[in-house]
Amino acid sequence: MNPLLLSGLFDVGKSIIEKLFPDPEKAAAAKLELFKMQQNGELAELAAATDLAKAQIGVNLEEAKSASLLVSGWRPCVGWIGALGLGYAAILEPVGRFVAQVFYQYAGPFPVIDTTITMQILFGILGLGAYRTAEKIKGKA
Repeated sequence: MNPLLLSGLFDVGKSIIEKLFPDPEKAAAAKLELFKMQQNGELAELAAATDLAKAQIGVNLEEAKSASLLVSGWRPCVGWIGALGLGYAAILEPVGRFVAQVFYQYAGPFPVIDTTITMQILFGILGLGAYRTAEKIKGKA
């Protein structure tokens, strides 16, 4: 749940407690209980996110063990597509543009290459690759 929404709810809860309990000691005890509930909710949310990440890692491991190329081969395929896209955008296209302008005196417009998606794919894959390298260094791979 949205932490900003929870904060607002707990602020409302505090104001209700102040109105219901005019005695400062009882109000403080009720606010403490409300604060404990808030902390438990945040810890439960963190635990749920951690459990979800662990489950995804388990799915990834089972997927990588598969003998089927359609199941275990999609990550390398996406990696090759990303590498080819980056190679085109960083090497082939600029060299081609240079050759066209210098050797053929081409002065017309060139298509604009949007590498946003390619870079997003590569950063994701390279992030996973770096994690995998860390696993191998630690001897867990």
